[in-house]
Amino acid sequence: MPELPEMENYRRLLSQTIVNVPIMNVVVNREKSLNVSVDEFTSALLGSKVIYVERRGKHLVFHLHNGGRLLLHLMLGGILYLGRVGEERPSRSTQIEITIGDHVLYFIGLRLGYLHFLTAKETENTLKDLGPEILDRRMNKARFIQLLGKRRGALKTTLVNQQVIAGIGNCYADEIAFDAQIHPLSKIQDLSEQSLEQVYDSTVKVLHEATDGGGYMEMPFQEGDELTGAYNDECKVYDREGEPCIRCGTPIVKAEHASRKIFFCPNCQHEA
Repeated sequence: MPELPEMENYRRLLSQTIVNVPIMNVVVNREKSLNVSVDEFTSALLGSKVIYVERRGKHLVFHLHNGGRLLLHLMLGGILYLGRVGEERPSRSTQIEITIGDHVLYFIGLRLGYLHFLTAKETENTLKDLGPEILDRRMNKARFIQLLGKRRGALKTTLVNQQVIAGIGNCYADEIAFDAQIHPLSKIQDLSEQSLEQVYDSTVKVLHEATDGGGYMEMPFQEGDELTGAYNDECKVYDREGEPCIRCGTPIVKAEHASRKIFFCPNCQHEA
């Protein structure tokens, strides 16, 4: 599932191309990906412009000049592709296609994900339970420690809880725990303040590096794009079962906790 770095990478790339460009055409191949009828969705979009692309946690919010919002959650398997009108289409099936100027934005794999047309108030209400943004300028180490210090349970479970912190999922929770040299199943309540400070530092470091590195998406965002997905080769533990730890050489282990896969080094990640 795309996480903060993947969605922020998409936000940056989209902001360079589609902002203030008229929406010329809308094709909906899967009505279940919408929250309104195809006619209402199409009518709201045709002739409008995206004036701002915002990321909130794992969501993208497209602000339209008419006051409406498009709320995107790719969920498991969803990806975006930006092509040009008249060029070859993506080989995968698309659920929604929006022509913006001379570009076509393809929404692919929206079997669990969605693109909803909402008012500003409805968007705010939908996202109101999300936790704060870890990379927001208003976040700092003291506030982070205060947030986590109130929690109980495993480190990984806490990091992926969207009501605690927005945007972190399975991949980056494992990468953060590895960078902090803490076992992902360590109990939050057993971690020292120094360990929590290290978790904060590792969270900021990993998310910045992953975002600047294009995240781990499987498919380029557009033709000639060599950034999107490049961070997949930089992951230290996630999906690296059996490979040697880059710190100590011990094989990376895959386990399962609360129906989630967990990847870690059994030698240099210690439980509190």
